[in-house]
Amino acid sequence: MFDKMIGFIGAGNMGRAMIGGILASSFASTGQIIASASSVTTLEKIKNKFSIETTLSNETVARKSDILFLAVKPNKFDDIIPVISDCVKSQCVIVSVAAGKTISAIEQSFGRQIKLVRAMPNTPALVGEAMSALCCNANVTSDELEQVKTIFQCFGKCECVPESLFDAVIGVSGSSPAYVFLMLEAMADAAVADGLPRKSAYQFAAQAVLGAAKMVLATGEHPGVLKDAVCSPAGTTIEAVAALEESGFRSAVIQAQRACSAKSREMNKMQ
Repeated sequence: MFDKMIGFIGAGNMGRAMIGGILASSFASTGQIIASASSVTTLEKIKNKFSIETTLSNETVARKSDILFLAVKPNKFDDIIPVISDCVKSQCVIVSVAAGKTISAIEQSFGRQIKLVRAMPNTPALVGEAMSALCCNANVTSDELEQVKTIFQCFGKCECVPESLFDAVIGVSGSSPAYVFLMLEAMADAAVADGLPRKSAYQFAAQAVLGAAKMVLATGEHPGVLKDAVCSPAGTTIEAVAALEESGFRSAVIQAQRACSAKSREMNKMQ
């Protein structure tokens, strides 16, 4: 039975999604979670929704936590870490969900030995369908890493990958919901142009994408095989696929994703 205290410094969309997933899964109780934020309004919303302990004091969260999530924007780290560094317990596992903040950079900010897990979730955590990448420093034990993995599985799936691959993960997972939203918007616009009401257009488009993604995961088939199965000879689908190829669809996706990964690498170098 999990008997530790989980703390969140930062309670924005991602923090709230994680808290909600943890409570919904019954991994921890309301009495085992504490969160801080810079806004009283935000804290009141969280307290009313989740009935957890809230505070304006990041130091209080750091002192109480056995697993401490740093769920703030990367540009806030330099302000927050010096304040909480001496408050974090020696056996506390710190979990960072900030893009562009490497393990080495965070360790240097704390200026002492810490147990650190770097994580890259994505916004589908808000609906319990996150895909998160995890890696950790040498101070985190296998049991501690398993506990952190279990927490991330409360609001989606997770996989441990080397930190050297995190830039690729950000491109393919961390930022990719935005690509899909863009595609869904375009699909709906086309349907509206063909006469379908806007609400129905989004419903059809989103459900089609959801179903297609589930087919890839459930069948284990190569996406190309699944694509071929839909493309009947001289049919409507192969016409659409041909038009997408003519417009450089796959090339555009690859270029966009690699641009995202390149930006992530650039951000790492700026630390």
